[in-house]
Amino acid sequence: MKKVVSVHDAIELIKDGASIMIGGFLSCGTPDKLIDELVKQGKKNLTMICNDTSYPNTDKGKIIANKLVKKLIAAHIGTNPDTGAQMHNGEIEVELIPMGTLVEKIRAKGAGLGGVLTQTGVGTILEENKETIEIEGKKFIFEKPLGADFALIYGTKVDSFGNVAFYGTTRNFNTVMATAADTVIVQADEIVECLDPNDVVIPGLFVDYIVKREEV
Repeated sequence: MKKVVSVHDAIELIKDGASIMIGGFLSCGTPDKLIDELVKQGKKNLTMICNDTSYPNTDKGKIIANKLVKKLIAAHIGTNPDTGAQMHNGEIEVELIPMGTLVEKIRAKGAGLGGVLTQTGVGTILEENKETIEIEGKKFIFEKPLGADFALIYGTKVDSFGNVAFYGTTRNFNTVMATAADTVIVQADEIVECLDPNDVVIPGLFVDYIVKREEV
């Protein structure tokens, strides 16, 4: 299977109403050109799962600005007032999840686990409508796995098999999201024939399609 495709063909696979995970922390390690194409093609009624919605009209913020999202699942939205405004106006449903819990829910999906237990949020509104379990006198919230139809992720260097390597902190959410989606599309700064196995962070078996950034 040929994994390297055009950005148009990759994003065309996403249908209205799909759930998508988008990697990155603010603009660090975020697949900006995949996002631009998502906006260009006007995909609608999306469920977007990400750490944040960045800044107004910046990478993930463009998806918010163009009102393509019906539900957002994220750790924080404070850097983008557009997100808060749409939430308060009832234009978008927002589910806020503590960052560590968000990562663990995604990891659980990728690992095939039935869920995770956490003390984060015990005694707060995060506990509402969730199952709790007591272990050795301590109360835990049971959090269900979280997956998506698509994951749009970033890679610094990707080989033709889909193996992914990263520079610095750009790996952030990209690594765990690659394991928890039905279809994974990676935006690569550079595509090589074969990576050194010692450099591989995401094995190619998780990656379905590769888009080279400079050719976008």
